[in-house]
Amino acid sequence: MELLVRYHDGSESVGPHGSTMSQGIIKEEILRDDLKYYFMSPCEKYRARRQLPWKLGVQILKIVMITSQLILFGLNNQLVVSYKEENAMAFKNLFLKDYSGVDEEDYSVALYSQQAVYDSLFYVLDQYGQLERLSVGPISYAEEDGKLLPLVICKEHYKRGNVEPSDEAYDIDAQLEKVCMTHDPTNVSQWKAENMSFFDLEFYRLVDIKITFQLKGINLQTVRSHELPDCYTFVVTLSLFLQITFDNQCHSGKMKIFLDIDALSSACKNWKISGTAQKNTHYLLVFDGFVILVCLTSAVLCTRSIVLAVKLLQRFSRFFRENYNHRVCETDQKEFLNGWYVLVIVSDAMAIVGSILKMEIQAKSLTSYDVCSIFLGTSTLMVWVGVIRYLGYFQKYNVLILTMKTAFPNVIRFCCCAGMIYLGYTFCGWIVLGPYHEKNYQKNGFPMTDLQRFLREQKDFPPSEEGSEMDTETGMGYPVLCCCRRAPSDDDIVLIS
Repeated sequence: MELLVRYHDGSESVGPHGSTMSQGIIKEEILRDDLKYYFMSPCEKYRARRQLPWKLGVQILKIVMITSQLILFGLNNQLVVSYKEENAMAFKNLFLKDYSGVDEEDYSVALYSQQAVYDSLFYVLDQYGQLERLSVGPISYAEEDGKLLPLVICKEHYKRGNVEPSDEAYDIDAQLEKVCMTHDPTNVSQWKAENMSFFDLEFYRLVDIKITFQLKGINLQTVRSHELPDCYTFVVTLSLFLQITFDNQCHSGKMKIFLDIDALSSACKNWKISGTAQKNTHYLLVFDGFVILVCLTSAVLCTRSIVLAVKLLQRFSRFFRENYNHRVCETDQKEFLNGWYVLVIVSDAMAIVGSILKMEIQAKSLTSYDVCSIFLGTSTLMVWVGVIRYLGYFQKYNVLILTMKTAFPNVIRFCCCAGMIYLGYTFCGWIVLGPYHEKNYQKNGFPMTDLQRFLREQKDFPPSEEGSEMDTETGMGYPVLCCCRRAPSDDDIVLIS
């Protein structure tokens, strides 16, 4: 300001030097105005120069379009996911004998006798042989070069073994051997009769049996949403694991049957469909193309802002160096590097890639639903996070954002310290408490005491335990640890003393 006052007071009497000084003052004022304008909000920029906030308008439009695109893709992907899940449940009911519809922990069926193992094994083969007459869905055997792909059954066992539980003796060669056979689904009965020796199982050295086959299916439910159907290849693997554990106190054996399905989606080779599916697909392709155009516009505008910020920083640094022989500190330099613009550019790039993948999926050129979901979902998250920048232009929201920005490092430090305590407690509780406490107590609560049963007007008191201490005066027997029994968590009885 001192230079500016000096310029107004004696600009006509300073001669050639005054001209040089006036040009410097003008450059300084122009630089100051450009800096002020750069750090203004879109509303303030509009009041100052009546310039429309194009970036803000593009971001709002992009949020609406990308969110709508994600919802449309999510509804279509939901049909794909439900198709895979329902097929998995259908295969379990078709190929697993006595399947109840509910998996036990991490496996589908548990077997406890040799006969049950043989029955379940032959049941899979018989059901596979007559699959096309059993399934209500469009499922058939997979083919390659006009030939049916065979079913592969493999059994893996120890190379040699001899176990005598009564003598507490065993002799095991831990090296594993694997024997596999294949068969055509058209002659199951004959194949079983010719290879009965393969099914002569020695359970004491059997490790697992795996049955693998491929099926073909078509997801026709997408027609209802005016989408072209996808063709699927189901790689079905049934694993039978025999687990026998010997220790000093108990002997347990359980055969677990796992059914794993790997669904591979592909574009149908020969298809013909009539109706509105094609027309609707064209509209969606046009919409995705418009999304790509909006994202490109947003990325160009943000890139332009970054370039202008770098040039403005260079002007500011040069001015300080030439006039004050001073270097701009790193804190001030970071003010010109707007991380929100980088976030927007990254989200635009991911949205463009996701939109291209979505267009290819709708055109049935690709079937990468998972990859497309990652790009579209991540880009939508970044777009909505980018809205926080514009909330900072309002005073009340800006206070919250500054508070979060300041407190974030301390919150991370607290989470690290608390996480160490939590992990230590988790591992300690898992090894100390986990193996020795009932799962029933967690579901149903702890058993009621005699007092609680009496207050609930229940008559079924359990008999006193043998060896419980007797009251010497009254002769009434009570368990010593009766007072240690805990009440269930949902107990609604209140005792008032």
